[in-house]
Amino acid sequence: MSADYDPAKIIRLERTMSAPRELVFEALSDAGHLDQWWGPDGFVNETHEMDFSVGGLWRYTMHGPDGKDWPNWIRYTEITPPSRIAYHHGGEMGEPAHFDGLILLEEADGKTIVSITLIFPTQEARDATLEFGAAEGGKQTLAKLDKYAITLAER
Repeated sequence: MSADYDPAKIIRLERTMSAPRELVFEALSDAGHLDQWWGPDGFVNETHEMDFSVGGLWRYTMHGPDGKDWPNWIRYTEITPPSRIAYHHGGEMGEPAHFDGLILLEEADGKTIVSITLIFPTQEARDATLEFGAAEGGKQTLAKLDKYAITLAER
C-alpha cells in the first residue's frame, strides 16, 4: 500500500506520540495492550482472538458508552516492525472489508509520528464514515494511544 491515494476516498490522521517507536508498535501489535486503549473516548475494547501476522486475524468488539456492541475484524496484509502495519477492516465476520488501513510509525527524536490512513472503495463510503464521526473518534483513539504508550515507556 502507498500513502498516495485519491483524497476523496481517504481519511488520514496523524499524531506525534511521546514514546519511542518500538513501544508504540508494541501497543499496536498485542491484544493485551490494544484492549487498554483502542477506540474513541467512552468505548471499551474486547479482543476475542488475535494473530498478529501477515494473513492473521484480529477479531474484537467495541462496547460503546450507550451499551451498543460494535463487532470488528482486522486481517493483516503487511507488517514491517516497527514502522508499518497494513490491513483490511470490517464489521461482522463474513462480510467484506469496509476499508483498508495503513499505519505508519516514523521515529522523531525519541518520539513517534503515527499516521493512519483509511482507504475507502468510494467517496460515498468515506463520506458516510466521516458523518458517523470517524475523524473525531480517530483523534480520540490516537490520544489514548499516546497516553498509553507513555505508561509503557515509564515501566
